[in-house]
Amino acid sequence: MDDPYIPHLAVIKDIKDLTYDTKLFRISFKDKKIQENFIYKPGQFVEIGVFGFGEAPISITSSPSTKDYFELCIKNMGDVTNKLHQMKKKDNVYVRGPYGNAFPFDEVKNKDILFVAGGIGLAPLRSLINEMLAHRNEFGKIQVLYGARTPEDMIFIYELEEWSKKIKVLTTVDKRDFRWKGNVGIVGTLLTNIKGETKNATAFICGPPIMIKFVIKDMVKLGFKDENIITTLERKMQCGIGKCGHCNIGGKYVCIDGPVFSYKQIKDLPEALQ
Repeated sequence: MDDPYIPHLAVIKDIKDLTYDTKLFRISFKDKKIQENFIYKPGQFVEIGVFGFGEAPISITSSPSTKDYFELCIKNMGDVTNKLHQMKKKDNVYVRGPYGNAFPFDEVKNKDILFVAGGIGLAPLRSLINEMLAHRNEFGKIQVLYGARTPEDMIFIYELEEWSKKIKVLTTVDKRDFRWKGNVGIVGTLLTNIKGETKNATAFICGPPIMIKFVIKDMVKLGFKDENIITTLERKMQCGIGKCGHCNIGGKYVCIDGPVFSYKQIKDLPEALQ
């Protein structure tokens, strides 16, 4: 778009329930020209707003290869998201963006890729995973490790199954139910499956700060270089344009300098993962 700071009217094309508190919104700008010019990269985010209720920063979960719409995975956890969860297909919202930097893509071609996601943290990584799968021959081994509190908290279950036909996908839950036959334990326990595969690898991590913190520690022990551990800190964002100061950490603004950072960039900023 010509000016990403200006909100534009958009329409909800479709809504899918992913879990009891998380929905996938398919959105398109009403102005077709604006939609055509809406170019983003995996890792970037938008501010989605509801008239009279405010707006919220949400990572784009669809692949940039998708041109007619974009998708946002939204968990019901505040006033704005609660209102969004009450909306229906064909309702209007306003959107501005995209904002922030992006996950490295060209820079990690020909490397092995490891994704580690916890809970709704799979949403921003989904964009990158699907984009890499669309260019599968340009990357080495791709693996996805995904964990959630319970089976009911797992998102994109169908896509996890589809990905597993092409790449290695391992899942786990903190607490099983009577239907769950898979791994039980925090997502970090799955890292034992990738020992000795870190020399030419880049890892992407997204999830709750406490999960990211401990997974990074485990990855360092496995031999990953600090600059090859990539994470995202979007949970600290608010305005999206560096004006409110809410996301300032150690002199950096997450919404402008991030939300994507390497561990090398944030390892000396303890507040980054609090």
